[in-house]
Amino acid sequence: MRITSWKGTAMQDANLTWRKSTRSGAAGHCVEVANVPAAVLVRDSKDVEGPVLTFAATQWNGFIAGVRAGEFDRL
Repeated sequence: MRITSWKGTAMQDANLTWRKSTRSGAAGHCVEVANVPAAVLVRDSKDVEGPVLTFAATQWNGFIAGVRAGEFDRL
């Protein structure tokens, strides 16, 4: 994982399609993801001009598999 410094026009120029969970609710406390070749970008939906986390596609797939398997469920 690395934090990129995609800001303002660089983000807009990339024509990224950001999406968030349909379960995120109206409060806006969520993250958004966008796919680019070989990576997944993640940002805070409340700070769209802020930093963006970049995950290799394999890392993201591992994370999603862990979520589905309940690895991050609260006890």
